[in-house]
Amino acid sequence: MNTAPRTPPRLRAEIDLDALRGNVRALRARASGAELMAVVKADAYGHGALPCARAARQAGASWLGTATPEEALALRAGGDRGRVLCWLWTPGGPWAEAVAEDIDVSASGRWALDEITAAALRTGRTARVHLKADTGLGRNGCQPADWADLVAAAREAEASGLVQVTGVWSHFACADEPGHPSIAAQLAAFGEALGAAERAGLRPEVRHMANSPATLTLPASHFDLVRPGVSVYGLSPSPEVGVPEDFGLRPAMTLVAALAQVKEVPGGHGVSYGHSYTTPGPTTLALVPAGYADGIPRHASNTGPVLVAGKPRTVAGRIAMDQFVVDLGGDRAAVGDEAVLFGPGDRGEPTAEDWARAAGTIGYEIITRIGPRVPRLYAGE
Repeated sequence: MNTAPRTPPRLRAEIDLDALRGNVRALRARASGAELMAVVKADAYGHGALPCARAARQAGASWLGTATPEEALALRAGGDRGRVLCWLWTPGGPWAEAVAEDIDVSASGRWALDEITAAALRTGRTARVHLKADTGLGRNGCQPADWADLVAAAREAEASGLVQVTGVWSHFACADEPGHPSIAAQLAAFGEALGAAERAGLRPEVRHMANSPATLTLPASHFDLVRPGVSVYGLSPSPEVGVPEDFGLRPAMTLVAALAQVKEVPGGHGVSYGHSYTTPGPTTLALVPAGYADGIPRHASNTGPVLVAGKPRTVAGRIAMDQFVVDLGGDRAAVGDEAVLFGPGDRGEPTAEDWARAAGTIGYEIITRIGPRVPRLYAGE
């Protein structure tokens, strides 16, 4: 168990695993009876894959999802023995290792299916495969023109005993924009892909399409399994969908720094590189020891919000590699006092969504970019 050291680090990400468990339960309640896959790719969206995977399992996630095979294999090395799907593969990937570890793998084309069957031959084990259809996202997934060939080849591999098609799936392009016409079009295309797979003789264990926004707002997309990602960690997928409180979600990460310096400066004093901020009068400056090397977006220079000395403040000047400054307007603070960059918002602190607006990005990026030199401290393990 990771606990806070006696002397707090300069910067820390506090991860509330009880909040994560509550989020998984809230998402399961919206899943129309479908199973739930907690997506733990990108080190659980920056929260720490193994602790978050354990917490998600405890709250009823019957599947875990990863992007890269290395992420999936790390879950196995960490002791997870439940169902895991890994979907982002390139030629020559560690297919045999994944098959040997009973990891479900994804195929979007014949080349992938060929490498999967070869891995099954090498390991002497049946590979569990999810076939992915491109229903309109235009990213990974098999195009409709090639789908019949892929499902026929998968059925042939099944008949040989090398492969078991355990899933058929796809991914939305605009589920975070309620009412977008592509949503209905993609659901229809997925229905056609499922029909073709069934006509080819495939009987997948799970059909799945719903990401976080679809899990929250599109019951028709839930099928047998939902795959929430960012909402597992308590964030809404977009302001258009709603705020976390609308769905019983609570952000699990709080990012906190200890002030490294507090000093009085005169008016007209330039602050940080380029002097894009100059003090309007005599004031107090506080130094926050966090920067873009830690994942704090440089685009939020002069706009990023932070709670210092009990009040909301704004980044003063450019965010540097390791530090940034806030102007306290003459208020008092002391070296070592807390600066809360973001959290659930309970104490008036900013949220990850506030930082996303300040940087012109999305909440997903704010939490996933927090770097490896920032220790994660877990509550509720």
